[in-house]
Amino acid sequence: MESGVRQGVKTPQTAIHGPVRMDFVEGVSPSMRSVEAVMREVAQSEVPVLLLAERGAGKKATAQRVHELSRHGRQSFRVVACATLEPGKFGGSDADTGLTGGTVFLEEVAQLSLEGQAWLLQALTRGNASGGHSQPQGLARLICGSARDLEAEVRAGNLREDLYYRISGMCLRLPPLRQRREDIPVLMEHFLRKYGRDFQRLVPALSEETRRLFQEYSWPGNVRELENAAKAIVALGDEGVAMGGLRAMLLRPDLRSNGSRVSLKQASRAASREAEKEIILRVLTRTRWNRRRAAEELQISYKALLYKLKQIGCSEYGAS
Repeated sequence: MESGVRQGVKTPQTAIHGPVRMDFVEGVSPSMRSVEAVMREVAQSEVPVLLLAERGAGKKATAQRVHELSRHGRQSFRVVACATLEPGKFGGSDADTGLTGGTVFLEEVAQLSLEGQAWLLQALTRGNASGGHSQPQGLARLICGSARDLEAEVRAGNLREDLYYRISGMCLRLPPLRQRREDIPVLMEHFLRKYGRDFQRLVPALSEETRRLFQEYSWPGNVRELENAAKAIVALGDEGVAMGGLRAMLLRPDLRSNGSRVSLKQASRAASREAEKEIILRVLTRTRWNRRRAAEELQISYKALLYKLKQIGCSEYGAS
């Protein structure tokens, strides 16, 4: 865990100088402590690792952390999106396998085509006559990630059973953020410091109300969604604007009542739209409704801003 970060402690605004770690953040929750203990053990072996978790829960950062702790830590760490992968092109320098040196993280391995699965299986079995889980000599350390139930994918015929056996030498499940709420203050503090450094801005001290809302929210987008919230707070320099949509959603009685059927995805989208509207109007007010200046400050195109203004019924206001 980054020094100076303590759960539930409100810190004053401070300027950030020097490097801030931007990948894996150690947790304080029991579930993440257990995961991290297994990670350290797994890193010392060559067994292929399978990371299972919901989208946005931190599979990529976890894979990189395993890589850093392993004997491959000084070599390259490559991320490969299986949805767009062509067989034989895994980002390596070896024309034969593309899987040599360092560590390769296969992102969403269930999206690998059947042709790609056959190629990968052949690469993993080459030079490994024993047929066990150990990595063939000369190949990169392989870590796979998936948000899907891979056993169900095998039963459905979407994933080869023999490949599933090869890549799941050690299976590690990452808990979603809603099941590790003790880590929310630690993660939020980390992301605020990260974007304070990136944007060269002061790190805001969050209000108690915002901290409480963070603890109550279900975070359907997991750690990625939390990071985006921190980024918005620092970029805008205004906690109230950035939190407007989320606060409005959480304080709605129909979303807090017991037994109500609420789609978290729909609620999250509604909150995002409301927050976006409030952000746009605040920036336009600050720029005296100069739409081109506002577009630059919002880091979107002028055309995109005009479209968004039309959506919220304000297209006739402002100067170009």
